[in-house]
Amino acid sequence: MAESQNVEYKESWRDEYLKWVCGFANAQGGIIYIGIDDAGNVVGLKNIKKTDG
Repeated sequence: MAESQNVEYKESWRDEYLKWVCGFANAQGGIIYIGIDDAGNVVGLKNIKKTDG
């Protein structure tokens, strides 16, 4: 699946991505995949415990 208006790939989590979440919530919805590069390859997450709230 390629990135589109409703699908976004991010290699790691950053709190600034909450803006994407708000954007999807205010539009038609969407999915953010964390741990996937722009080519759609799974790269995993380093320091997964840091992504816990």
